[in-house]
Amino acid sequence: MAKRRVVVTGMGLVSCFGMDVDKFYAKLLAGESGVREIKAFDVSEYPTRIAAEVTDFDCGDYIDKKQARRIDPFMRYATVAGKRALEHSQVSLDELDKERCGILISSGMGGMTVFQEGVETLVTKGYKRLSPFFVPYIITNMASGLLAIDLGFMGPNYSISTACATSNYAIYAAANHIRHGEADLMICGGSEASINPIGLAGFVACKALSTNNEKPQEASRPWDKARDGFVMGEGSGTLILEDLEHAKKRGAPILAEYLGGGISCDGYHMTSPREDGAGVALCMKNAFKDANIDPKVINYINAHATSTMIGDMCEIEGMRSAFGDQMDQIKINGIKSMIGHCLGAASAIEAIATIQAILTGQLAPTINIENPEEGLGNIDIIANQAKEHAITAAMNNSFGFGGHNSSVIFAPYKE
Repeated sequence: MAKRRVVVTGMGLVSCFGMDVDKFYAKLLAGESGVREIKAFDVSEYPTRIAAEVTDFDCGDYIDKKQARRIDPFMRYATVAGKRALEHSQVSLDELDKERCGILISSGMGGMTVFQEGVETLVTKGYKRLSPFFVPYIITNMASGLLAIDLGFMGPNYSISTACATSNYAIYAAANHIRHGEADLMICGGSEASINPIGLAGFVACKALSTNNEKPQEASRPWDKARDGFVMGEGSGTLILEDLEHAKKRGAPILAEYLGGGISCDGYHMTSPREDGAGVALCMKNAFKDANIDPKVINYINAHATSTMIGDMCEIEGMRSAFGDQMDQIKINGIKSMIGHCLGAASAIEAIATIQAILTGQLAPTINIENPEEGLGNIDIIANQAKEHAITAAMNNSFGFGGHNSSVIFAPYKE
């Protein structure tokens, strides 16, 4: 049975640059940084005091006010991003067969704020004072669950947690539900809200974060020799994936086509990637096969590029293994240089940037590049200045703790 074609018909996000997709991408093209000193809580004693926070967030009419006060921020972000993506897709909920509509919005960390507050309550006031909502509001699947309750969607609904590769896994799985005839429309992506004391402390303990507190906007610098760790980000990104014929029948705006994806595992180390990039290369090669395309069609990669000493160049090694000499013809960038590392939401937000690049013909820069690694060779990392580029096909990469690797491929839609 032939796979059904899958297209992107809507996008929604919550980010350090707000909730408007076009304004978000305009800031990326301008090379702006959303990294600032953390204001949500006292960070004076932390060695890292910077992040790309979501600020001035308002649920508006997307969530009941009482519900909004109760649920974890990652659920708020997911609900708003998901509903905005539906609006963007110009869908009429009354016309959908909701038994064939699903949701796969995932999270790497889940309800960190509710978890932290619950533990504080347990320690200071005892178990009897713990909220009955404690468990439902920390588990990662509840973002998808609550949104389905709001919308009445009865199709596939779950979450995948693969650390920083989470959203790409969700996109890959959601697309396959459509390809295999199990759904006509899927809301998919990821959401994360872990810029809080326990989240920050955890990554500080891993010694994974930049400590460039004096110049926060210069702290995230993928592939630059002076990089000293990643910068935390947060937010949510969601895509509306849809069966092509279903989308055409309702006159949906078709933004791009999903061609395929690939996943793999390093099978190597809990937090460090394989230095030879073999797991990364396998994942990309699997994506080529799934998309049934010649790798030469791909001329842009939105890289994982977290700004860590080991990870950045491992990805380059993997790319060289997967693409060979073609790498010198492919433009790549690292937008985490501007929005930080949004963890479980990263690849969904970056998928939105990838699709915006397809639509606009413009690639956002990798900022803060002053002394690039020699190992890059002739690879164009769009250093510091946006570039025009007609994309034939684009790959979005994300890799996570545990050795989880993921790549998805998008292209301009053609009849």
